[in-house]
Amino acid sequence: MRVLVVEDEDALREQLVGALTAEGLAVDATGSGEEAVFMGNEYPVDVAILDLGLPDLDGLKVLGRWRAEGRLFPVLILTARSRWEQKVDGLETGADDYLTKPFHMAEVLARLRALVRRSAGWASTLLETGPLAMDTSSQMVTVADKEVSLTAFEYRLLEYLMLHSGEVVSKATLTEHLYNEDHDRDSNVLEVLVGRLRRKLDPDGKLKPIETLRGRGYRLRADLGRAGSA
Repeated sequence: MRVLVVEDEDALREQLVGALTAEGLAVDATGSGEEAVFMGNEYPVDVAILDLGLPDLDGLKVLGRWRAEGRLFPVLILTARSRWEQKVDGLETGADDYLTKPFHMAEVLARLRALVRRSAGWASTLLETGPLAMDTSSQMVTVADKEVSLTAFEYRLLEYLMLHSGEVVSKATLTEHLYNEDHDRDSNVLEVLVGRLRRKLDPDGKLKPIETLRGRGYRLRADLGRAGSA
């Protein structure tokens, strides 16, 4: 999951970036409204955290310009403003959720994950396809009720594929949503990661959960209740 953090308070922005990175998320950050408009339009954003009180361009105007450009990623507004009228303005401009400062970081993380799930069509914290299940709250993955131990990168890869179950996801898209902008983006590393994930989810080779579509990318099968081929 790739998060765009737009917050002009340096200390708070660094705190958010640190907490999100520690959770294994890819994070882009800025304290400028104008730069936020650019990043939201040009970067592969899954969800954004947006402060309203930006110095150069009001957060509501940033949000309005994103929506006017057809950027539909969910937006969580953070603000010191607590008047209900201002919350209404934010929601009517296109925000998806609202948190008033000060806040607990755990709540920010929970709301972000909920926004991304809902935007992908999942209402519950439990993502399931056949015998494969992922609880995004506990970050536990099971196959046929047996827990599977994954590294942070393996979990992030599987989470993205499960949120887009049945869809073809290109290597470029996976790389953009899994890694920070300055990360060494070697496609061979992604192939190794997918191979490791396959072996952990399907050690006997019967389930075949992740298909490779040559020249197109990968797809997590949405019909895992039935036998298939990779």
